[in-house]
Amino acid sequence: MNKAGPGPFLEGKCLVAMPSLQDDYFVRSVVYICAHSEEGAMGIIVNHPAQGVNFVDLLLQLKVIGSQDTPGFAETIGRHRVLAGGPVDASRGFVLHSPDYRAEEATLTIDESVSMTATLDVLRAIAQGDGPEKAVLALGYAGWSPGQLEKEILANSWMICPADSFLLFDPEHETKYERALGAIGVDLRFLADEAGHA
Repeated sequence: MNKAGPGPFLEGKCLVAMPSLQDDYFVRSVVYICAHSEEGAMGIIVNHPAQGVNFVDLLLQLKVIGSQDTPGFAETIGRHRVLAGGPVDASRGFVLHSPDYRAEEATLTIDESVSMTATLDVLRAIAQGDGPEKAVLALGYAGWSPGQLEKEILANSWMICPADSFLLFDPEHETKYERALGAIGVDLRFLADEAGHA
């Protein structure tokens, strides 16, 4: 019942980094919050593509597929990009996806439009064309210890915005930061001038 800090728990919301947040991982980031409680918070950065990581190569490396010529290999597979989801557990994959896919006991329902699965089953399903209609794969996640996220929000490191499934799953990652700010009526040009003048 004790909801510390700036208000209710933030599962299913996005955090948008303020210009003053210059941490290498989080600069200009949009983070989708998957879990938030008194024990801490966990989220996935949804707008930073992982450098030098290709979705098809990753599936080959994980032996999800044997080759690109495997029967049932979905033609659209090459369009998926791998994201750098955060600094924690960066070798582990997390798939945010639409709720039309569910793996027994492995899928976490976050809200009515987004679920998360962190097993190879979802990657196999995507490769075979049987996966969720919408999905994004991230390596690693962002984690906060108890009370840490609340302190960062109070220190004006983050702004909270509603999560829009179109924004989450849209492959135009480079424009997500500005669009997330725009969704809450913030123009980045003015925000940069006002940072630190609260």
